[in-house]
Amino acid sequence: MEKRKIEIMDTTLRDGEQTSGVSFSISEKLTISQLLIEELLVDRVEVASARVSDGEFQAVKAITNWAEANGHINRIEVLSFVDNGVSIDWMINAGVKVQNLLTKGSLNHLTYQLKKTPEQHFAEIKHVINLAAANGIATNVYLEDWSNGMRNSPEYVIQFLDFLVTQKIERILLPDTLGILTPAETTQFISGLLKKYPTIHFDFHAHNDYDLGTANVLEAVKVGIHGLHLTVNGMGERAGNAALASVIAVIKDFAPEVDVSVNESSIYKVSKLVETFSGVRIPTNKPVVGDNVFTQTAGIHADGDNKNNLYFNDLLPERFGRKRQYALGKTSGKANIEKNLLELGLRLNDEDLKKVTQRVIELGDRKETVTKEDLPYIISDVLDSSLYEEKVKVDSYVLTNSMGLRPSATIAVTIEGEQFEENAQGDGQYDAFMIALTKVYGKKQLSLPKLIDYAVRIAPGSNSDALCETIITWEIPTKIFITRGLDSDQTVSAIKATQKMLNII
Repeated sequence: MEKRKIEIMDTTLRDGEQTSGVSFSISEKLTISQLLIEELLVDRVEVASARVSDGEFQAVKAITNWAEANGHINRIEVLSFVDNGVSIDWMINAGVKVQNLLTKGSLNHLTYQLKKTPEQHFAEIKHVINLAAANGIATNVYLEDWSNGMRNSPEYVIQFLDFLVTQKIERILLPDTLGILTPAETTQFISGLLKKYPTIHFDFHAHNDYDLGTANVLEAVKVGIHGLHLTVNGMGERAGNAALASVIAVIKDFAPEVDVSVNESSIYKVSKLVETFSGVRIPTNKPVVGDNVFTQTAGIHADGDNKNNLYFNDLLPERFGRKRQYALGKTSGKANIEKNLLELGLRLNDEDLKKVTQRVIELGDRKETVTKEDLPYIISDVLDSSLYEEKVKVDSYVLTNSMGLRPSATIAVTIEGEQFEENAQGDGQYDAFMIALTKVYGKKQLSLPKLIDYAVRIAPGSNSDALCETIITWEIPTKIFITRGLDSDQTVSAIKATQKMLNII
């Protein structure tokens, strides 16, 4: 059976740019338009509002020049106004061939904003439509506040539509301007109009004020809507518009009778680019495009994925050019660690894996973020610690660094069952620690190795705050050797490296 085609009109550059604080540059608008049409394969792009600014005009001009040269000019649309042809002149100069004419879709708006009768409004609309047609511009008509119109003044909406079906228009655009519809109302209102006007192309334009945008779109699709208006990352005024990524995923998985042209595998790339250009961060839990949405955190989930993909659904990350990840933290189990180790090409036996898992959990308990790149350092630290018998232990320490006073350290150290306490001042906290430790070893008539090199680094490629590695090189009469310490605090990691040295000697 042939699938029913639904047009996708992206309005990121017009309605999405109404997100508070967002303004795309000319080059950004052109780049996004090109990606939406040639990479994402959306059917139409609403790129601007007429008459806004000279910058907006220049951006639209750049887009129409590109679109004309590449056969896309009829896919570029601009929001226009019932203004006796001022918008038409603007579009002629900008090279636009399709207007989305903003009209009043509720009696409330017509009466209190325009202060006109339906007949006056319709006459002005007819004049603008005819002007557009005379200048080779096709017209789609927005019924602003249509959803409230259907709730509170349905007779006016029907009167308006009866007028519009007699005009030279391509599409009627039905916006839920204030995001007030429920799925049941969406079904009722749209199905009624589709039955009454079977030859008219209707688009649905959902807003997300009650977080029902995607649900309402799905209902519109099920009852037979012909087109949808969406934005990348759900950008838009107030709570934004229905998000392109979510809607496309929902249609492909829950409306198999429908065909949309959008290329799913490019959604994430375009999403991240729009995030960069707009400066509006994508919430980490935003469906499809958020950083965390394909990350398994609980160890039981990673274990289930190993056993016939028990925690997979149809929303596979590969569809969107992404990969499943397994988070490392206090809820990590061995399965999470194993998944990350396999990506690094590493394998551990069960005993070592338990030790590494325990260290990751300890870091998670301290609210540290651990990344895959940190794992080799954790492994090195944990397994290195098991190579010697721990005869010396730094039981506790207090490190102080006060303005106007030298840094100091008070330490308690146990050597072969005997505990010692000392304090000292130094040029830094670690220097004070080492001077205090030298005093302890002096009591045992023991000397410490000479510290000949001290380096601190984070794991290459790691973008986390979890770990830094301190690498200290020591010299004793018979050899030079190195110890490493790992911790989120640089001084603490140095103390851990020093404790390893004390046990080695």
